[in-house]
Parts: sequence; C-alpha cells; structure tokens
Amino acid sequence: MKIAVQTEAFDLNAEVGALYQANPKVGAVASFLGLVRDINEGQGVSTLSLEHYPGMTEKALAQIVENARQRWEVLDAAVIHRVGALLPTEPIVLVAVASGHRGDAFAACEFIMDFLKTRAPFWKKEVTPEGEHWVDARESDDRAAARWGGSDT
Repeated sequence: MKIAVQTEAFDLNAEVGALYQANPKVGAVASFLGLVRDINEGQGVSTLSLEHYPGMTEKALAQIVENARQRWEVLDAAVIHRVGALLPTEPIVLVAVASGHRGDAFAACEFIMDFLKTRAPFWKKEVTPEGEHWVDARESDDRAAARWGGSDT
C-alpha cells in the first residue's frame, strides 16, 4: 500500500503498474485521477494551492484505505495527493486499487475517493482574477460519503 502526500508530480503509468506487476492474483485495477480545473463555480482559476497537516493527513489516508480493505478484496492500493501550488490541468490526486475482480476494485476506489474528499485534512485556496479565497467543503462530497453508510474513518 502506498500513501504519499507530495509536491512532486507522479507518473500515472508507473504508479498503476506497481500495483499489479508483481502480483498474479490481481485481476483488476481501478483508478481515479483528479485534475485541477480552470473554472470552479463560474470563476476562472489560475492557481490552486493545497495545504495539509503533515503526519495527520497520511494517517487519515491510511485509515481510509484500511476501511476499504475491510469491506472489499483489496490486494493493494495507492493514494497520492499533491500539495503546494498547482496549475489547471495538473494532476492533483491519484487513487488506484488492485483486486482480484473489477467490482471490488471499482467500489473500493470510489469509497476511498469519497472519504478522502471529506475526511482527509487538506485545505484548498484558489487564485482567481478576483483574488484569492479558501474553497469551502461541498455538500455533494458529504452526500457521496454518506451513501456508504456508517461512520467509516
């Protein structure tokens, strides 16, 4: 299992490949790649800056992955989230899950992403032509996490 919070870009193919290349039990890998948008809520975004709480963030991400492992057959997983200043179209987050079957891989990947958005301590600041502002939590993210039931993480 790989959990990383970093400023550096990551290699999507290398990260996904590392999940299955050495494990013949893997029959499926599902992944989600999140990118910085150039428009958010009708405003142009020139830069997205992300901050986090070192140590606490990695621990929260590891717990989210562990909760997914308790629900589905997860053979391996990678969660990489970038911090610092990012430009539109740059990758911001990768969640990838390896499993024996696609259903488990898809479900676990979506679960991890839903809880990452609501439980991991990241703070986003957008720079727009109108100035800088912190991005508020979204109700749609809370609803996405709530559909899994219980209080995982």
